[in-house]
Amino acid sequence: MGKKEAMFNEIVRKVRKEHFGKGPESIRTTFVDNMAVSVLHGNLTPTEKFIAQTPQGSDMVHLARTKMIQQVYAEKVPDGMEEVVGAKLLYLFSDIKVEEDMAVSVFIFDRKIDDK
Repeated sequence: MGKKEAMFNEIVRKVRKEHFGKGPESIRTTFVDNMAVSVLHGNLTPTEKFIAQTPQGSDMVHLARTKMIQQVYAEKVPDGMEEVVGAKLLYLFSDIKVEEDMAVSVFIFDRKIDDK
């Protein structure tokens, strides 16, 4: 993993930990054109895992996780994120597969991310 990916991952981890009480156990980010695609494993808190034991609970965790993280980024781009990639964040698409405790976030920037 390159330095830019590592720095980006730490920003993503910090945001998740600050807003959910737990950051992901692992993150892998790949830069493609004007996108950063992050795959996150080990996201859920023990409380969320307990709630997700029923279909309704799983749906609730899914909705809360996806809507909340999109709202967090819409309100304020995390400090340092745009500087790391050298571009302005335009959109965030995010989803989580609760059963596998795996999330994917696709960050769309206003220009191609330099991979150097």
